[in-house]
Amino acid sequence: METRRLEGGLAAGSAVALVATMYGALLWAPRESTMGDIQRIFYVHVPSAWTAFLAFFFVFLGGVAYLFTKNLKWDRIALACAEIGTIFCTIVLITGPIWAKPVWGIWWTWDARLTSTLLLWLMYVSYLLLRDFLDEPARRATLSAVFGIFAFVDVPIVYFSIRLWRTQHPQPVLGGGEGSGLDPAMLKVLLLSWGAFSILFVFLAILRVRLEKSRDEVQQLRRALMMQG
Repeated sequence: METRRLEGGLAAGSAVALVATMYGALLWAPRESTMGDIQRIFYVHVPSAWTAFLAFFFVFLGGVAYLFTKNLKWDRIALACAEIGTIFCTIVLITGPIWAKPVWGIWWTWDARLTSTLLLWLMYVSYLLLRDFLDEPARRATLSAVFGIFAFVDVPIVYFSIRLWRTQHPQPVLGGGEGSGLDPAMLKVLLLSWGAFSILFVFLAILRVRLEKSRDEVQQLRRALMMQG
């Protein structure tokens, strides 16, 4: 009952926050003076990237915890977060070119930030494919944990790429140095959007972990019946 109540609260909270984000991004936040209205995709693009990083961090933590405890609970958490993180990373890779085309005049350029983000997406897609090829639960969990830990190395590379290499990508809106700050209203909408996406991430992760646990229980029951038969 408590879990259902938590899920209901998270669902309602994420829905309200997402509606508020849409209002703030489309109507309340001021129009950016240089890029115009296309800049409003920023309120989806940037929080999606942050949420993907958060999800992949939990894949890393789940992998480490599984290797130390051998408890499949952590493997289920890692799987759920990898799936959700990959979805948010996909949103980043879709919204980025949509934003880039009117501003840069091209859909894509192979600079450090874009290339490392694409590599990040490919690694977590590979993580999910690896799991599909492995049937034995313990072996699948162990290899996935190692791969998930390795893949997370690319997250700080993506984040620091625009500081380490020359890139067309804009500087960070927070902590990016002189001239990188945001209008206060824009910053409020950005943080609201990230809060909404984070609540949605937690809600989806709880649902996905519960679904995977039920699937594991069904598979264990099926194996037990086959052994008896």
